[in-house]
Amino acid sequence: MNIAVIFAGGSGSRMHTKSRPKQFLELNGKPIIIYTLELFDNHPMIDGIVVACIESWIPFLEKQIRKFEINKVVRIVPGGQSGQESIFKGLEAAEVYAAGQSATVLIHDGVRPLITEETITDNIRKVEEVGSCITCVPAHETVIVKNEDGTLNIPSRKDSLIARAPQSFRLNEILDVHRKAIAEGKTDFIDSCSIMSHYGYKLGTIFGPMENIKITTPTDFFVFKAMVEVHENQQIFGF
Repeated sequence: MNIAVIFAGGSGSRMHTKSRPKQFLELNGKPIIIYTLELFDNHPMIDGIVVACIESWIPFLEKQIRKFEINKVVRIVPGGQSGQESIFKGLEAAEVYAAGQSATVLIHDGVRPLITEETITDNIRKVEEVGSCITCVPAHETVIVKNEDGTLNIPSRKDSLIARAPQSFRLNEILDVHRKAIAEGKTDFIDSCSIMSHYGYKLGTIFGPMENIKITTPTDFFVFKAMVEVHENQQIFGF
């Protein structure tokens, strides 16, 4: 079983929107979150989708899911006070849906709508092979790591990757590390690959598309708009 857990709990402060969170901003009459959900809803290997959403926006999301005929969403749960907590709530809902079956879970940002069907398939296959999968892109600029003592470590660019999403795991294993973190009072993991690495899991990787950006700022939104127009032109004109 393959379950997508979509994180849509952010408020979008860096987008500077006042009327609605960034995941509900519309392009061509369709919210960003719906563009994202459609990718998983249309993928033949995805069995169900769980969404962790800002609680006050759940009724709006439910209406949009009906409007755009998203069929695989099995549960919408309120997000938590942090990204880590929201993902954990989504994973718990996925566990209920799996009902004891072994499952792969693909954790993805609701505001990352430019992945491909191939990326989703590659994530599922990689988890089948090695137990986990982090979607990455090559680092095209120098990465600088600041050490605790203030010194700088500059890894080779050819050996550096930028982690994006989906980040995919065996459901029982990612739930186990989340529960360990809660028991130990650790609440500041920035993403799923960080928490899995902290607890000793080796991580598999794949390369995803460079345009797989997270829509966080107004500039990101304009890039998204341009990419949607490119895809529409490809369908119309065949180039």
